[in-house]
Amino acid sequence: MINDSTICAVSTPPGIGGIAVIRVSGADAFAICDPLFVTGNSDKALACQSPNSVVYGFIHRDGQTLDDVLVTVFRAPHSYTGEDTVEISCHGSLYIQQQIMQLLIENGARQARPGEFTLRAFLNGKMDLSQAEAVADLIASTSSGMHRLAMNQMRGGFSTELKYLRTQLLDFCSLIELELDFSDHEDLAFADRSALRALAMKIQHRIEDLTESFTAGNAIKNGIPVAIIGKPNVGKSTLLNALLNEDRAIVSEIPGTTRDTIEETLYIQGQLFRFMDTAGLRDRATDPIEALGIQRSFEKAEKASIILYLFDLTQEEHDDIFPTSQWLQKFNKPILMVGTKNDIARRSPIHSAGNVQVIHVSCKEPADIERVKNYIMQLSNVQKVSDNDVIITNVRHFEALCRADEAIGRVLEGLDTNLPADLLAQDIRECLHYLGEITGGEIASDEILGNIFTKFCIGK
Repeated sequence: MINDSTICAVSTPPGIGGIAVIRVSGADAFAICDPLFVTGNSDKALACQSPNSVVYGFIHRDGQTLDDVLVTVFRAPHSYTGEDTVEISCHGSLYIQQQIMQLLIENGARQARPGEFTLRAFLNGKMDLSQAEAVADLIASTSSGMHRLAMNQMRGGFSTELKYLRTQLLDFCSLIELELDFSDHEDLAFADRSALRALAMKIQHRIEDLTESFTAGNAIKNGIPVAIIGKPNVGKSTLLNALLNEDRAIVSEIPGTTRDTIEETLYIQGQLFRFMDTAGLRDRATDPIEALGIQRSFEKAEKASIILYLFDLTQEEHDDIFPTSQWLQKFNKPILMVGTKNDIARRSPIHSAGNVQVIHVSCKEPADIERVKNYIMQLSNVQKVSDNDVIITNVRHFEALCRADEAIGRVLEGLDTNLPADLLAQDIRECLHYLGEITGGEIASDEILGNIFTKFCIGK
C-alpha cells in the first residue's frame, strides 16, 4: 500500500480561490522543492529551515517568477504523514496550481492518489484506522453534530474505548493460554472463570451500547428523519413550507393533494434534519395512488426518529384528539402533536402524556414556527450528546462490533457449559480480532485499506 516515492497534490478544493495549498510528502520532499523555490528573506535551503517554520519566497520556472508563495516546512516524524513534508501556499489561479504541480512532477514527485496522505499517516503510526476514517467524516461534516462526532473520534475517543476493552480481554486470554501450556497439570488454573464471566458480561454490555448508538450516530451524520403525518388538509404542506421558508410543497384545499412523500433537509441550530411531508391519512382513499401514498406515510412514520402529527384545531375538539394520542404512543419514539390554524381557533394545548407532546400553532406566525423548531431540537436529544460520548457512525465499525458481540456471546455460553480452555481462547481471540479490525491493528488486506482510502478526496 505504500512505497518510498514522494507524492504531491493540491489540498484545497478544486477551482479558483484566494489561495491554494499544494502538499508534498516523502523522503525527497525538500530535494524536489528546493530547486523550484527561491527564498525572499533567507539564503538557507528548505532542508536547513527550522521545523514547523514558514518561509516567504518565489516559485521559478525557466528563470521566470511564476508566483510568490509561503512555504511551510515539516520534518519527519513530526508531520501529518510522519514524513518530511512541504506545503506551498500560492495564489489560487488554476494556471498557477497546474504549473507548480507540473514542476513538482518533472522534478521527481508523483501525483498522490485519493486519501494517500492520510493512508501514509496511518501506516506510519500517526493515527489508527478509525481516526483516519474520522478525517474523512470531519471534511464531509455539514452540521455541528457531525463535526462533534468526527472530532471526538479523530482525537481518539473511540480508539481509547476499544483499547481498554482489548487490553482487558488480552490479559485473560494470556492466562487461559498459559493454562494450555501446562495442560499436563490438570489441577492448575491460572484464569478465574468467575472473574472472566464478569468481564465478558461487562464487555458484552459495552459492545451492545456501542452498536445501539449506531442508529443515533447514523441519524446525526445523515440527518435526523422527521415524518409529518396527519389527516388531509390539516396543514402538513403548509408547515413544511413555513419551516423551509419557501414554497416547496403544493398547498391546496383539495384533500389528497399530496400523493407521495416529499423530502427536504433543514438545519436547526446546526443539526441537519430530513423532513418528510406525507400523504394525508384517512380510512378510505379515493383511488389506488392515494392508497399507496397513505401506506408510505405509515412506513415513513415507522422509520422516522421524530413524528410530527398535525391536527386542525378548527375541526377537532380535545376529546377527538385524546384517542389519537394513545394510538401514537405505540410508535415508541418522540412525537409532537401540532394543532394548526390556532390564529382562528385560539385554544390552549391539552396536557402532554408519555412520549407525546402537544403544542398549538399558527403557520402564519414566525414565532410559532420557531417554537416548532425548538421542540424538534429538544426531541432529537442531540444536545444531550456530549463531546466525550462515543457514538458509532461508520457501517464498517458497526459490522465489526456485531461480530465481536457474537464472539463474546460464545465466550459466555462456553463458560456456562464448562467449555475447554482452548475453545474459550479461540472465541476470545475472535472477539479481539474484530475489535482490532476497527482500529486497523488486525487488518492486513490491501484491498480493505484501498477501499477505505479511495473514498477520500485527493490531497488528503
